[in-house]
Amino acid sequence: MTGAPRFPTSRRLSTAVAAGAIAAVALTSCAVTDILDITNANADSATDASTSFFDNSAVHEVDVEADAAELDAALTAYAEDGSKEWVSATVTIDGSVYENVGLRLKGNSSLRGVDADAEPTALPWLIRLDKYVDGQQHASRAEYVVRQNNTETSLNEALALALVGEAGLETEAAAAARFSVNGADAELRLVIDNPDDELWSEANFAGAGITYEAESDGDYSYRGEDGTDYAEAFTPKAGGDDLAPVAGFLDFVNNSTDEEFSADLSEHLDVDAFATYLAVQDLVGNTDDIDGPGNNSYLRYDAATGLMKVVSWDMNLAFGGVSGRGGGPGEGTGPGPGGQQGDASGGFEPPADGERTPPEGFELPQDSGDGAAGAGPGRGAAGPGGGSNPLVERFLADAAFAAAYAGAQERLQEDLVESGAVERILSDWSGLLTAEAADLVDADTVAAEAEDIRQQLAEQ
Repeated sequence: MTGAPRFPTSRRLSTAVAAGAIAAVALTSCAVTDILDITNANADSATDASTSFFDNSAVHEVDVEADAAELDAALTAYAEDGSKEWVSATVTIDGSVYENVGLRLKGNSSLRGVDADAEPTALPWLIRLDKYVDGQQHASRAEYVVRQNNTETSLNEALALALVGEAGLETEAAAAARFSVNGADAELRLVIDNPDDELWSEANFAGAGITYEAESDGDYSYRGEDGTDYAEAFTPKAGGDDLAPVAGFLDFVNNSTDEEFSADLSEHLDVDAFATYLAVQDLVGNTDDIDGPGNNSYLRYDAATGLMKVVSWDMNLAFGGVSGRGGGPGEGTGPGPGGQQGDASGGFEPPADGERTPPEGFELPQDSGDGAAGAGPGRGAAGPGGGSNPLVERFLADAAFAAAYAGAQERLQEDLVESGAVERILSDWSGLLTAEAADLVDADTVAAEAEDIRQQLAEQ
């Protein structure tokens, strides 16, 4: 393959292409090869996990029964102050009945206007089977997220999640499901993994380590040398509670010299995986990622190697969700009731194609002039809790790392698009919905939304 990779003009592309050109002269071919040596080992474990539920061989059924008064109280509480209260429910998944299951709202912008009169079946939920019953799980998972999307099929997020895995990264598995609360008419929903689930981390990562969630109102800034200084920015979800690895990592990211960052980043971060992470986010057109408005990301600390790995989260804005061509309110941003910052996104505008170009020599802008001070190269306007990310900025300002990113873009274009993987996944999901969910979404809608994704990829 020759020339620039045929990705959509992205938030990062212009800087990476320029950096890649310089890197081609500055780096030896051996060094570039080492940087681009991507491994798919962890993705294999994710693919194997929980196949009895998370697959596209069937449309599953998820039915929730909960006390109506308790549901009303939970919805009212959210409307009043943004709190997400747990409700005990009976959940039936493909005929298997689970009692005393934890149920709470998940989202924020997607919950605007919610009150006691809202239809529960239409809302986004977190189902936690082991909230009140230790060890309760279904198909090797204790937690399931019932997603919301502004498309009728959720094909955009289903495809995006699958492509993250195909790229060799850990991802959240997904399943199409008929979802209903208290006997209401079922709706077609995408149900996905929750990275908060200990079982998800066990299935995706070998060896000891800690999985951290980046909070939507946090960031990747340096807050101090003590782990407790990061308690409001990162929450340990699996493997332990120690935040010291986060403190050490962000000390290096923010305080190292350019020379130290270039020479030693590989001692702190899985560099290959991060280059791939950035490239796949651009391939699927997801602007709500690690340096989008929602700060949407997880970190995984490997205790054996001491390396951090960035984990993807929240893909329902993939393939142009912001412009209404797919996606929907995300899990990362958007003020909730009372102006609270929470875990959903919406209302932000991505930059027009080609709007930004990097300053000469990869110097990042101090002020973009549109509210994106400190934003990453070619990125959209900075948003609360993550619009500017020092890890992304410094990574792409370094010629060698930018070359790794550009190389990952080329690899994914070949391995995922030109190989036919995208079409295979999209056709499988479309065929499933057409065959098994025709009463929930008509075939013309499935075909139209699938074709929209194809057109976006063809415009690359």
